[in-house]
Amino acid sequence: MNLKSLQVFVKVIEEGTLARASEKMNLSQSAASRLIQILEEEFQTKLFLRDKKRLIPTPEGDLFYPTAVRILSSIKAIPGLLSKARTETGAPLRILCHPRLISGLIVPAMIRFAEREPRARLKLEVYPRRYLGQHILEDSYDIGICNLPLPVRNIDVEVISNSPVRVLLPKEHPLASAASLGPEDLADVCYIALDETTLLRQLTDLEVIRAGLMLPIGHEVSSTSAAVGLVKAGLGFTLIDRGMVERDLAGDLIQIAWRPHTTMRIGCFRSRRPDPHPLTAVFRDCLLESGQRA
Repeated sequence: MNLKSLQVFVKVIEEGTLARASEKMNLSQSAASRLIQILEEEFQTKLFLRDKKRLIPTPEGDLFYPTAVRILSSIKAIPGLLSKARTETGAPLRILCHPRLISGLIVPAMIRFAEREPRARLKLEVYPRRYLGQHILEDSYDIGICNLPLPVRNIDVEVISNSPVRVLLPKEHPLASAASLGPEDLADVCYIALDETTLLRQLTDLEVIRAGLMLPIGHEVSSTSAAVGLVKAGLGFTLIDRGMVERDLAGDLIQIAWRPHTTMRIGCFRSRRPDPHPLTAVFRDCLLESGQRA
């Protein structure tokens, strides 16, 4: 099996386009396309449907993706396995999440955990949501936290928070006293939107379209902290859910109910290894408390 072909196959699914995948791998698009073709010829099956500039995974491609990730992960782990003479005691509890949950949910849970288990160690690994599926399949974590739905299938998930989307404004804004706000109320206020790859943006766009409304974008950012910082500076409003606002900013900002009603769900999931970390359940309880109080 051509490993380079396998890497291109995985990268195309994660990045969504051949152009982005080839750029990430420092390949020309023609070279990346040829590597995909080599893989398809080897397995004698189509892994992608060609739609203009896009490659859409076939059912066979979707089915093969988790296996491809595991193969590449196993190869990547070989140097570590060979160099590590493994008699490690007191291994850290490994936490997996994506960036937007850190400030409002993960850090408060880590603080609670440290108070209850002062001798225990934590290791937090943060990846953009579009890369999270690969790390879930690698199973190199103890507990993971993610906005739902998960980017991979067949993982048992516990919902720890159902969070309504809210409008974030400076406390001194003229609309700050409103009970709720919708696109029609905010027509003259600059919308600072998260980019269209984020789940919150996709869900709110969908609800706005369903309601037959429009929400023109002023500024677009890929970072939650950037959106919140611009709101704090008085440049407009953004849409948030529980866990997005850092506690040191909360005093300057106000959250107002959003119309049409949109809910974000946050879930936690555990490693499928047969030897779970003994403190996984303790951290899960800390997450639940943070989710209820955020």
